[in-house]
Amino acid sequence: MRPLLTLVAAVSADGFISTGQGVPWNIPRDKAFFRRITSGQWLLLGRRTFEEMIGWFEDRRPLVLTRSPVYVPSVGEVVASVAEALQVAAAGGAGELFVCGGGETYAASMPLADRLILTHVDSSLGHGVPFPPVNPDEWLQTSLETFPADATHAWEISFATYERIRQPAPPR
Repeated sequence: MRPLLTLVAAVSADGFISTGQGVPWNIPRDKAFFRRITSGQWLLLGRRTFEEMIGWFEDRRPLVLTRSPVYVPSVGEVVASVAEALQVAAAGGAGELFVCGGGETYAASMPLADRLILTHVDSSLGHGVPFPPVNPDEWLQTSLETFPADATHAWEISFATYERIRQPAPPR
């Protein structure tokens, strides 16, 4: 049985995850939330996102999605597709595989995704790397927790969980 495939992202009000250089916000509450939900879990990341997150993998099992046949990550292992990542995670006993970016990795994973955990950031980037569209006919929001801006957080944020209504496409 394949692991649950969960996409985790912080997304701006206009649908972007980045302007092209890492996460554009410093949101301590979101960082703590991400660390809590991914602790001890398997992660799937694109190569650039993996390199931006070096130091975040103490108790996590990263799989690096890359087209490079010679890339060797400092921790974890390389996979060539989302389907391969699901197979590797399943063979390792994972019950869930968390997709953590970037844009191409989210786009490749969305057709197979079972769940989305999104931090909606009340900020507009205007351009950049988009998160794949979330079709309301395919996804049901099952939880929402909102936090106002405060002295530590420049923007209002909401943690939202979405479950797929229809079965995802089988891996190729």
